[in-house]
Amino acid sequence: MSWWWAGAIGAAKKKFEEDEAPSKHQSVALIIGVTGIVGNSLAEILPLSDTPGGPWKVYGVSRRPRPPWSEDNPINYVSCDISDKDDVQEKLGPLTDVTHVFYVTWAKRASEAENCEVNGKMFKNVLDLVIPNCPGLKHISLQTGRKHYLGPFESFGKIPVHDSPFDESLPRLDHVNFYYTLEDILFEEVEKKEGLTWSVHRPGNIFGFSPYSLMNLVGTLCVYAAICKHEGVALRFPGCKAAWEGYSDCSDADLIAEHHIWAAVDSYAKNEAFNVSNGDVFKWKSFWKSLAEQFAVEYAEFEEGLTLQELMKEKEPVWDEIVRDNGLTPTKLGDVGNWWFSDLVLGGECLLDTMNKSKEHGFLGFRNSKNAFVYWIDKVRAYKIVP
Repeated sequence: MSWWWAGAIGAAKKKFEEDEAPSKHQSVALIIGVTGIVGNSLAEILPLSDTPGGPWKVYGVSRRPRPPWSEDNPINYVSCDISDKDDVQEKLGPLTDVTHVFYVTWAKRASEAENCEVNGKMFKNVLDLVIPNCPGLKHISLQTGRKHYLGPFESFGKIPVHDSPFDESLPRLDHVNFYYTLEDILFEEVEKKEGLTWSVHRPGNIFGFSPYSLMNLVGTLCVYAAICKHEGVALRFPGCKAAWEGYSDCSDADLIAEHHIWAAVDSYAKNEAFNVSNGDVFKWKSFWKSLAEQFAVEYAEFEEGLTLQELMKEKEPVWDEIVRDNGLTPTKLGDVGNWWFSDLVLGGECLLDTMNKSKEHGFLGFRNSKNAFVYWIDKVRAYKIVP
């Protein structure tokens, strides 16, 4: 039975010391964005002894120096600015044994036109080097997201979108979108090498762990709850009634990583784009109670008009005090609190997708979103980001 049919759930919880070191690597992964929310999960799961396509040798690329919470992952860490073509040549040029690329990073700029330019340049810098430089290259896995169907952040609620649930056959929106730019680059570049395959992965709101992620929803809510606890105030919901009362879904970071790996090694998944979400729905009013319980903070019922950007204004000294008093991993509030993103997620109705295509192609992985929410809260705590 396939790994993603049985035994995949919670695979990243296995401890590396339980796995014997492989004598020979069958596949070599290049994770671009290894300190991001899905990159971190890929770095944990790929080296496991039972991961399909393995044993895997793993290169992990990030612009930043290796963070302390990544040091336990048995990967080859490469600090590289992929927006700099010369740095890409210097740092990635020696990595000629790569067989699979997992591209799970992005850069945020002031406008979507700028997003297209900078993200397209980053992706092309990597592929322009790796494709001719790696004779054994087999597959490129690109992560985009549900904004493929919704449009960019700057256009939310301003342009017409398709009716949900979204499926992969829907045409592109008639609007600039850096996800479309990345796909076009991918389709053009894979034609340069015979037999090179691709996959595109479109998660929704991601539940996972990474203090460096631009869209770290669970971590941001944990930081907010920790500040409420420290100040002795109730945990108020910073969002709209539609998010509080309506159905939402999410995409577990470990599940997304498993989805990437499935598409990279399974012949039925090649050269396709897939949605990836947990397969269930939830209401934030229920999860808000769970968050309050986890931090032993008073739960507040819904009230209109709250945003985290307002509630957390000028809280940097409070966060510094929490970090110092609890011996936490040193972080700045601006890095671990993505208020703008949480306000976007909780400030509108969640438009759902469907996982039917993935199921039809053989991927039956799923997550219980409530359990996943608590699991990632525990992980944020385990890495001493919050008390």
